[in-house]
Amino acid sequence: MKTSILTGYQTDFWFLVAFFFIFLAVLLLILAKRKGLKTGLPQGRVVYSDTRGWDKVEKPLFDPLSGLVGKPDYLIQDKAGILIPVELKSSWAPPEPYQNHVMQLAAYCLLVERTTGKRPPYGLLKYRNRIYGMDFTAQMEGDLLELIKLIRRQKQMEQVDRTHEDANRCERCGYRHICGQRL
Repeated sequence: MKTSILTGYQTDFWFLVAFFFIFLAVLLLILAKRKGLKTGLPQGRVVYSDTRGWDKVEKPLFDPLSGLVGKPDYLIQDKAGILIPVELKSSWAPPEPYQNHVMQLAAYCLLVERTTGKRPPYGLLKYRNRIYGMDFTAQMEGDLLELIKLIRRQKQMEQVDRTHEDANRCERCGYRHICGQRL
């Protein structure tokens, strides 16, 4: 039985190819882990997503007590099993988070608590270049519930005054053409 010299080279070649792909896979895993750490998001498993990817669209969270309905961009379950709501914003981060963004995140925190029975200690506002961790305090929850009451009262009114002095915001408003208080 003759063995060809090429057989030895072929074995070495396939061994090197396999080694290369294993090395490449490990390298990509390390790079992905580093990239994940750089996002600033907590380590954990994404258990809810409203980013409209290839997966099914998630059912909104609903709280019959407050009447709130909402879909956070992500719910991440951390290693301790706590659900952390994450709200993504496509804009650059302001020096301090906008109050409407804070209230939106507070609403998601309240929805998580009311639908799961477990209060998230905080939520995350992720802007393009920065992440703000916002503690879900009793004060924040109280401010949210007061805001909900105010909105409900104003829905009953025939005329609600404009609540800002921002000409850019006013210019982009979808109701500008019928608003008697436009800037």
